[in-house]
Amino acid sequence: MDSSVIIGLLIPFLGTTLGAGCVFFMRQSMNRLVEKILLGFASGVMVAASVWSLLIPAIDMSEDLGKFAFMPAAIGFLLGIGFLLMLDKTIPHMHLDYQEEGKKAQLKKTTMLVLAVTLHNIPEGMAVGVVFAGVILGNNDVSLMGAMALAIGIAIQNFPEGAIISMPLRSEGASKKKAFGYGMLSGIVEPIGAIITILLSRIVIPILPYLLAFAAGAMMYVVVEELVPEASSGDHSNIATIGFAIGFVVMMILDVALG
Repeated sequence: MDSSVIIGLLIPFLGTTLGAGCVFFMRQSMNRLVEKILLGFASGVMVAASVWSLLIPAIDMSEDLGKFAFMPAAIGFLLGIGFLLMLDKTIPHMHLDYQEEGKKAQLKKTTMLVLAVTLHNIPEGMAVGVVFAGVILGNNDVSLMGAMALAIGIAIQNFPEGAIISMPLRSEGASKKKAFGYGMLSGIVEPIGAIITILLSRIVIPILPYLLAFAAGAMMYVVVEELVPEASSGDHSNIATIGFAIGFVVMMILDVALG
């Protein structure tokens, strides 16, 4: 595999890593208002990413189905919701050694968030793999510079995603190194997914719309079930709404301008 292709596959992972590195600039605990803004921002980022990075591309990839181009996206989305719903029922039973209900609830929320972002990164990495597979196979419709531009765009999108994993972990008491590690590891699946896609392109590419929509469903479940209720509870819920609007607009701009 050409060195330029390898670099291109690693660029999105670099974006997640840099975002996770934001944790080194924050204090031990997070101000409640800042936490609400971050929760709202994370919700906005994930909703926008679900629509523009995952669902719309899934529908575009299925345009050969004509009026039924929505089917893979709809099926994948519902499967993603169902998968997270099933996990939501089982995860609480995995933490019986925590005696305080508050800690259990917080741990479950963080676990779901990490899982959702990681699931989102898998098909995103596969999408990068599809483009670079075209470069390797000599597809005239795909240039190396075009593939690099896509990788850089996804890397910029990944920056806030790395931050929304590492910073809440730090506020819950995890060390900065541990919080950074979890944020970084959520992105390592992208180059892995890209390489697998290149090696198994004939098998993976036909089901990629379902995988994209599956990740969108997983992210939307976490937003509706975990992030929004937490951000809206107590005082100053309007702060979270402002954070949501900012996160949504930022991610929408990144997806449309750099996607």
